[in-house]
Amino acid sequence: MMYSLERNKQNAIAFYKTAYEGEPRRAVEQYVGNDYIQHNPLVGDGKEPFITYFERMAKEYPEKSITFIRSVAEDSLVALHTHQIWPGGVEYVTMDFFRFDENGKIVEHWDSMQEIPEKTENGNTMY
Repeated sequence: MMYSLERNKQNAIAFYKTAYEGEPRRAVEQYVGNDYIQHNPLVGDGKEPFITYFERMAKEYPEKSITFIRSVAEDSLVALHTHQIWPGGVEYVTMDFFRFDENGKIVEHWDSMQEIPEKTENGNTMY
């Protein structure tokens, strides 16, 4: 099966940005397939729990921001590497993985999030 890797990367970024910036219902309507499997333990499985979670995040943390550092696509998967800044200046590096169906719709999500330390032993950045 052939996947449009560039389209899927663009759709993953648009989906994440739209939901993160406070429009999770629109994000789901535009970019999610019939089913949505969620692996983040803080978010319920399915579309409505995702919408509820991101609506709450928008209300509780309206000043948060996200920058997309890189995206990588292979077969049905897209990986996003992001930089997030939350209220109080707390910064996180995140890595999200999205699985797409044959119609170019997101059907599954995994993520990992780490607070960016002030100092590293190796002197390298998280990016």
